[in-house]
Order: sequence, then C-alpha cells, then structure tokens
Amino acid sequence: PGEGDGRREGCRALLGHLNPSAVVHLDSDDADLTALTALARPDPGWSAAGPADRLDIVAPVVRRRGVDHGVTSVLWRSRRPLHPERLAEGLPRVMPSVVRSRGHLWSATRPRTVISWRSAGRHLELREAGGWLEGEDAAAWRAASPQRRTLASWYWDDYYGERRNEIVFTGADLDADRLRAALDSAVLDDGELALGTERWARLPDPLLGDVAPGPEG
Repeated sequence: PGEGDGRREGCRALLGHLNPSAVVHLDSDDADLTALTALARPDPGWSAAGPADRLDIVAPVVRRRGVDHGVTSVLWRSRRPLHPERLAEGLPRVMPSVVRSRGHLWSATRPRTVISWRSAGRHLELREAGGWLEGEDAAAWRAASPQRRTLASWYWDDYYGERRNEIVFTGADLDADRLRAALDSAVLDDGELALGTERWARLPDPLLGDVAPGPEG
C-alpha cells in the first residue's frame, strides 16, 4: 500500500470511528494493512456481554467533514417494536458496507427482553440480554448499574418505559437514508401496534426463533 492510494488514511479514519482514543501505528513504508482484517472478526470474548454492556450509551463518533475518507457512523433510533420477519428481510439493505455495529433492539415477539445487537464484518449476533426495567420493579432498579438507571430515566416514556431500538453503524460510504429507511420499514405500524403483545408473540421470528406458546396456546 502506498501513501497515494488512500488505504492507509482510510484505515486511520475507520479506526477513529471505532475507537477515538486508540493510538494507530501505520508509519512503516512496508506496513502490511492486510493485518488489519483481524479487526473485522470477533475475538473469543466478543460475545460475552456483562450486565453493564447490555444497555450502554449508543452514540456515533462526531468527526470533521473532509478528513474521514468516506467513513461514517450512522445512528438509528425508534420507540416502536420491531417486526422480526421484516427486519430479517431488510438486512440485505442495512448491512452492506457496515464494518461494525452495536446497540439493542425491542422485538415485538419478546417485548419484555432486551435484544443486544453486535456485528463485526460479516458476523451479526443477536441475543437476549436481560429484561427492560419496569417502573414498579424496585428490586431490578436497585440491581441495575448507576449508568443504566440514568439512561432509563433519561429515555423513559410514560407508556413504553425505557423500551427502544438504538443501533450505531460504522463503515465506509454508508447510505444513511437507505439504512434508516430499511429499519423504519421493519417497525410495527399503527394497526400492528393495536393488536397487543399476545398477538405480537405469534409473529414469525426467523432471527431468534418463534416464541413457544403459553399454557393457553
């Protein structure tokens, strides 16, 4: 890789979005940038999310225009639950050019459960990561970290509580409008919202698996 092809500075820009405090050493003339491909694969402990990581602050890095070499971070938020089948169908429009992403989901089929979202390269992991805080559950509030309680209070909605979708995507030449439109089309519409949680549980879920029926079917 030479100084004129933009790959070196592009890597610097990408790393700056993934970790603004990282010190990047790419000063050698014969630097092998192929070694950086390891950043797109999860390390062995990547999927182990502790309680403090389940609902941490999700925000894009703010960078100056003209120095990012096409690397951007896009934040998507929604206060409506996601239809898991439509989300699965929309992933081909969401994930192209995404290098890393992280956040949490509110899935219609699991309305009481936080679904963590993490991706690195071609690897996307969705998994159940505890429950949303409920207004009347004093024990859960006491057990939550101070940061979690602060975030819950900050984003609290009188009807939905702290439930929300929140993901930040980082990559080169991301189409922010297309990405957000694909995700917006995956949330429940007014008619689906009105059906209530019992009907939501019957929705097909190709991502996490269908919810087992309760004692009443």
